[in-house]
Amino acid sequence: MKTFVLGPVLKTLFRPWVKGLDNVPAQGAAILASNHLSFSDSIFMPLMVPRPVVFLAKSEYFTGKGIKGRLTATFFRLTNQLPMDRSGGAASARSLDAGMDVLKNGSLLGIYPEGTRSPDSRLYRGKVGVARLALQARVPVIPVAMIGTDKVQPIGKRMPNIRRIGMIFGEPLDFSRYYGMEDDRLIQRSVTDEIMYELMRLSGQEYVDEYAAVVKLRLAGKATGVPEDGPAGAGPAAPGSV
Repeated sequence: MKTFVLGPVLKTLFRPWVKGLDNVPAQGAAILASNHLSFSDSIFMPLMVPRPVVFLAKSEYFTGKGIKGRLTATFFRLTNQLPMDRSGGAASARSLDAGMDVLKNGSLLGIYPEGTRSPDSRLYRGKVGVARLALQARVPVIPVAMIGTDKVQPIGKRMPNIRRIGMIFGEPLDFSRYYGMEDDRLIQRSVTDEIMYELMRLSGQEYVDEYAAVVKLRLAGKATGVPEDGPAGAGPAAPGSV
């Protein structure tokens, strides 16, 4: 779909630039861990990767009602996205199992460690699900910095602004020194923080040592409290989370 329909149109309109694409392995499993600025991140990033990228998307995108809900669900299925339950506990664990299946099949898995789109274009604390997946599947993590997508489609804006966007694929992160320790919470946090540091370095974003979901709840005037072991992030969340 992206190659024959969306690809040429989006490339012409938004003229995406890319650096470090050769850091994405030509074959074999890997995690593409990206910052998350916009709903459109999971459209633009796979567009530029020569291999299919499967994203974990928040489950709400697949359960909408009416014509709009059905169209949205169809779009996400056609763009290689899997529903992810972000409520925590056993439901989130089952969702991460779906990501593990993708990696066991030797494919590329896209994850947003922040778990939701940034509310203000800053980079927020990563959730440890990405570390658990990387260590359990024993695969490298490629940090990906999306640039300018928050200007193309800010949160709450349906129609995108036509402007150039970019992305930087960093060098693969090797966590083999931690293999066999994937259940250690300190190791999970260390791995996740290393990934977030690379995303901060590549993107140039200001880092905030707080969960984006907590900040969104606070901005909405609601009580906070997001579990440390929450899901790794849904793309849309991939596209993204909300």
